[in-house]
Amino acid sequence: MARADLPKHAHRVKRMTKAGARYHFYAWRGGPKFWTDTHRHPTDPAFSVAYAEAVRRPKQDTYMTPQMVDEFLSSAEMPKGARTREDYRLWALRFAEAFKDDPATMFEEPEARGEVNSWRAKWKHSPRQYDYAGTVVTRILNWAWKDAGKLRVHHCDGFRKVYEVDRSEIVWTPAYREVFNAIAPEWVRRILCAGCETGLRPADLIKLASTHVEQTPRGRRLRVRTNKRKRLAHIPITPALAEVIDTTPPDRLLILTNANGNPLTPHRASEAVRQWRDKAKLPDNLRLSDTRGTAATRLLNAGLSLAEIANHMGWSVRYAANVIEHYARVSPDETDAVLVKLAQAKGGVA
Repeated sequence: MARADLPKHAHRVKRMTKAGARYHFYAWRGGPKFWTDTHRHPTDPAFSVAYAEAVRRPKQDTYMTPQMVDEFLSSAEMPKGARTREDYRLWALRFAEAFKDDPATMFEEPEARGEVNSWRAKWKHSPRQYDYAGTVVTRILNWAWKDAGKLRVHHCDGFRKVYEVDRSEIVWTPAYREVFNAIAPEWVRRILCAGCETGLRPADLIKLASTHVEQTPRGRRLRVRTNKRKRLAHIPITPALAEVIDTTPPDRLLILTNANGNPLTPHRASEAVRQWRDKAKLPDNLRLSDTRGTAATRLLNAGLSLAEIANHMGWSVRYAANVIEHYARVSPDETDAVLVKLAQAKGGVA
């Protein structure tokens, strides 16, 4: 079939697969797909019959993939957290660019799953990015299908996850903290200490203020609504944390700041700890977020139950117990006391 013999309004999209090039034909741009072929200009007589049947369907408004993505980005379905929204926007725009010539209805076809997987394969060297691409595509298409009513169905859900990580055995032991504190400047030491004593994520640590401190019959605690889960956390103030709080200049609202007394960002707080970790020649897999295992042990020593610790951390009770037990075993100076308290705490779990 010569180029001029193609139907006037038919829209053709080329896709590369492992088997080679495949061409998808739509009755019009944004219209229903009626044919798939390995040839740019199909010669099968059934092609014309399929086209004739497709154009008899009621014509819909043109609705292309980039428009679907734009509407999703403006919808209430976008995540609430600023960092997550930024990541979603990045991957959504990558998705829109890759499928910019395709009508959204192409994702109603089973073959679309393979095409999305081929696109994701660009990041197969990075399992985390590979999985994230699939997560964002699924979220967009679920919105277009279930909430916006733009699709009748789609086949891009349940992508197999290839990224696995278990950081439960990565903790800031007393020995690591001693080496770190020996060389890090005070403002960075305060960040690490607050992380180890509270278990809060960097986004919550940088917002800690004197207004979060409450008096209790037995001492003081922090009352903080966490950024990620929006839960209200009540955290006992340990002696080490009390020193950080009490040495904060009285004219300063924020407990943690940079060297000049200015507010921190989550990235800057994490980066400061990373930089001084490297200077201290500590394991390069230690991060500020890995203070949560240390904090779980501190909270157990401060009198919280396993259930309370698990709720604060967003963990299961079993996971919280495993993290604390591991921390105790890699911190010989704390092993006996921590394991005794852990055994008592386990005994109190229904």
